[in-house]
Amino acid sequence: MPLALLALAIGAFGIGTTEFVIMGLLPEVAGDFGVSIPTAGHLVTGYALGVVFGAPLMTVLGTKVSRKRMLMLLMGLFIAGNLLSALAPVFGVMLIGRVVASLAHGAFFGIGSVVAADLVAPDKKAGAIAMMFTGLTVANVIGVPLGTLIGQSIGWRVTFGIVAALGLVGLAGIARLVPDMPKPEGVRLRHELAAFKNVQVLLAMAMTVLGFGGVFAAITYIAPMMTHVAGFADGSVTWLLVLFGLGMVGGNLIGGRYADRALMPMLYVSLGALAVVLALFTLTAHNKIVAAVTIALIGALGFATVPPLQKRVLDQAHGAPTLASAVNIGAFNLGNALSAWLGGIVIAAGLGYTAPNWVGALLAASALVLALVSAALERRDQVTGSVSAGSVPAEEQTAVSP
Repeated sequence: MPLALLALAIGAFGIGTTEFVIMGLLPEVAGDFGVSIPTAGHLVTGYALGVVFGAPLMTVLGTKVSRKRMLMLLMGLFIAGNLLSALAPVFGVMLIGRVVASLAHGAFFGIGSVVAADLVAPDKKAGAIAMMFTGLTVANVIGVPLGTLIGQSIGWRVTFGIVAALGLVGLAGIARLVPDMPKPEGVRLRHELAAFKNVQVLLAMAMTVLGFGGVFAAITYIAPMMTHVAGFADGSVTWLLVLFGLGMVGGNLIGGRYADRALMPMLYVSLGALAVVLALFTLTAHNKIVAAVTIALIGALGFATVPPLQKRVLDQAHGAPTLASAVNIGAFNLGNALSAWLGGIVIAAGLGYTAPNWVGALLAASALVLALVSAALERRDQVTGSVSAGSVPAEEQTAVSP
C-alpha cells in the first residue's frame, strides 16, 4: 500500500479522536463552563449535525480545487476548530469550535476515499479505503481512551490541544506523501449532482444510514445497559468501549479485503449477522462475559460494512464520485443520530435499557433488505442491457464494431 495512505490514516485518527473523546469528557467540560450535562451534550449533537451538513457543503466549495489541496485545507479547518475548542473562554465559543472541526469530517473522508481508491489497482480499492478508515477505528482503541485519561488527569483543554497537533502531523503527511491528483477533466458540479439520480447510489446511502444506525442504537446506551443490566462497575465502560474499538479495527480490515473480492456477498453476510447479533444482545447483555464478546462482535460486523458501502457508492457514481462519497460519510452520522433518537424513545417508553438492541436489529435487517433489492435491480438492468444489445440486427452490430 502507498505511504500516502498512512498520511490519510493519521488524519482519520485525529478526526476519530476528536469526534468521540468529548463523550468521556462531558462532566469536566460542563463543570468548567458551569453548564448542565445535557447542555454540554450539545457538543456531541452539534458535531454530528456539522458532519451531515458540512460534507456536501465543503465538497461543493472544493470543486475548483485539486483533491490534495482540498484535503490540506480541510485539515487546516480541523486544526483551527480544535484549537478554538482548546482555548474557548465560554461554552458558546467551544460549541463553535466543535462545529468548525466537524465541517472537515465528512468531506475529508469522502474526498480521502476517492484519493485512496485512485492510489491503487482496481482490485484493491476497497482495501485502500479500509486502510484510511483504520485511522478512525484505531482512534477508538487508543486515541479516545488516552485522550479521556489525559483530559480527566491534566485537563480537557490539553486533550484538544493534542488533537490539534495530530492534525498538524496529518497535514504535513498529506503535503509530503499524497500526490497531486487534480479532478478529472470535464467533471463539473452538475456531474457530481447527477450521481444522486442513480437509484443504486441512493440505495447504498440508505444502507449506510440503516446499517451503521443499527450499531449506534445499541452503543449509544452501552453505559447504562452494561452497568444496570450486566452489572459492570462504572469504570468498566472504558475497557468495554476499547473492546468495541478492537472489533471495529478487525471488521474494517476484513470488510476491505473481502469487498474487493465479492462486495455484495460481503454486505449480505455482515448486515445479516449484525441483525442477528444485535437481537441476541437483548439476552447476552445479562451476562458479563458474553456481553463483552457481543460488544466486540457488534463493532466488527458494523464496521465490516463501511469499506464495501463506501466502495459501492464510488462504483455507482463512477466518473464523478467525490460529492456522493462525502454525502455517504454524512449518512453514517445521520444513522447515528436517528438510531440514538429511536433508542431513547424505546427506553423512555419503559421497555428497558436493552430495548435499543431490538431497534438496532430492525435497522440492520432493513439495510439487508435494501442490499437484496439493490442486487436484484442490478441483475435486472444487466439482463435488460443484454437483451437490448442482442436485439440489434447483425449487420448493424457489424457496422458499429471496431
